[in-house]
Amino acid sequence: MNRYETVFILTPVLSEEQTKEAVDKFIKLMEEGNATITHRENWGLKKLAYPIQKKSTGFYHLLEFEADGTLISTLETAYRRDERVLRFLTFKMDKYSFAYAEKRKAKQKAKASTVKDATKKEEEVAS
Repeated sequence: MNRYETVFILTPVLSEEQTKEAVDKFIKLMEEGNATITHRENWGLKKLAYPIQKKSTGFYHLLEFEADGTLISTLETAYRRDERVLRFLTFKMDKYSFAYAEKRKAKQKAKASTVKDATKKEEEVAS
């Protein structure tokens, strides 16, 4: 089993439900291919570096997973066939990208816990 990371951009005209449905479709496809999703992030609506299909923004999503290499061609075919996907990139993680991803996740957890602690303190002061 190899470790992969995929980032895909969905068209900005989708509603929140439609975006969630599209992401769930790709996750289900991965799970059917015996992949294990290790991490997922929703980066939200971001400005594109250049217009794609006359759109200047898109919903970015990142998925980290472990799978056999045969799943990648199936996944990328699904990306190409889905008109909601503007762009995608899937790559095999080496030890350096894996270490960077772990560091990024730890940083994100630390940030989330400090926000949670600050919210808790504000609630205590308000009480």
